[in-house]
Amino acid sequence: MNSLAKVPVTVVTGFLGSGKTTLIQHLLSNAGGKKLAVLVNEFGSEGVDGEILKSCADANCPEENIVELANGCICCTVADDFIPTMEQLLARPVRPDHILIETSGLALPKPLLKAFDWPEIRSRITVDGVIALADAEAVAAGRFAPDPAAVEAQRAADENLDHETPLSEVFEDQIACADIVLLTKADLAGSAGIEAAKAAITAEMPRRVPMLPVTDGAIDARVILGLGAAAENDLAARPSHHDGEEEHEHDDFASVVIDLPEVADIEALVALVQKLAREQNVLRAKGYIAVAGKPMRLLLQAVGERVRHQFDKPWGTCHRRSKLVVIGEHGDIDEAAIKAGLGI
Repeated sequence: MNSLAKVPVTVVTGFLGSGKTTLIQHLLSNAGGKKLAVLVNEFGSEGVDGEILKSCADANCPEENIVELANGCICCTVADDFIPTMEQLLARPVRPDHILIETSGLALPKPLLKAFDWPEIRSRITVDGVIALADAEAVAAGRFAPDPAAVEAQRAADENLDHETPLSEVFEDQIACADIVLLTKADLAGSAGIEAAKAAITAEMPRRVPMLPVTDGAIDARVILGLGAAAENDLAARPSHHDGEEEHEHDDFASVVIDLPEVADIEALVALVQKLAREQNVLRAKGYIAVAGKPMRLLLQAVGERVRHQFDKPWGTCHRRSKLVVIGEHGDIDEAAIKAGLGI
């Protein structure tokens, strides 16, 4: 009976700003008649991605099927947050045909897969597949896929370099856990960049999986949904830097929420955000901005110095408030300095 079949879950993982939300937006608009539910897990206490996805809600994925878990990694809060949330989704009057989980950009996917072994949900859901997104332009430039020989040379030269940087470990764990890797921002990387990114990722992968270039999240849902990987039963094939650890922490990273006044000059704000990336090593900034004289809210998203912005919808009954979530490595996040850098 269909009611006894396990609901497939696709885990969408990827580094900060790799395009996870854009991919899920595309899937929501091109679900092929499937009834979807989405679980969004963000790093920090203020969610932005959940709001973006709720603006895409429709009959196949109503707004109540888009659930946000902020201020806590779901693999660290399994009993308190993840399991109850999954149970609530499965108890909907109309059970979803497929559940999408958008992990935090800082999340390690393997501990999340282990959570699917919990008795409360194991008999009812299965991990259909893990989709890892990698910014092709960044990887081609060698930012998150260091050359193993170069790393060994660094270790030999400096005894303090015993481990990869935290960013590299996160990236490598996401790639190692994947069933399919999507090379995003393919239009920016170009054909040469795509090939360079494929070579860099192949060098880090424990097993061969398909790698597909994608622009603006546009991919046929049939390619990435319905893989039937049962990844929760295949953990040994998905090695992690953190295998053997009882738990993991995210103390390497921190986030702050900055309230801003109304903005009169969008490009001036963009320039300030780019300056934060250069001078204070801000990795990611995202939020909604109130622009003077404009009834629509401005969605701003930045990955390093690459800043994208667009008016997404009218403020309507929403509180007209500018806020920016800023994420970086722990030692680089200084709220007072960030505010000063933004001129507030």
